[in-house]
Amino acid sequence: MNLAPLPSVAAALVPDDALVLDVREDDEWAAGHIESALHVPMSDFVARFGAVSDAVGDSGRAYVMCRSGGRSAQVTQYLIGQGVDAVNIDGGMQAWAGAGRPMVADGDSAAQVI
Repeated sequence: MNLAPLPSVAAALVPDDALVLDVREDDEWAAGHIESALHVPMSDFVARFGAVSDAVGDSGRAYVMCRSGGRSAQVTQYLIGQGVDAVNIDGGMQAWAGAGRPMVADGDSAAQVI
């Protein structure tokens, strides 16, 4: 069986108006995230799939994010299997921060990737 490569994009090339789906856990999100991202932890993903598919339906494509790209690759593969246009963000939030893309944190702390 020959599987097609997983669609992916460099963090620096994600469009500013893209729907970014952040699948990291709550503590990771609180430490630093993309302000406009939709946060659905991977552990809650299947239960919240309806909300995700509604959001993607409005934007057309989901750019999936985690810390380094592993969890988001799994979620991207799942979404594609469900007929959703999804792209994995290579290197995740680590690459996002490394590219100098904007991040915010919950509370008064400076945004960071944990």
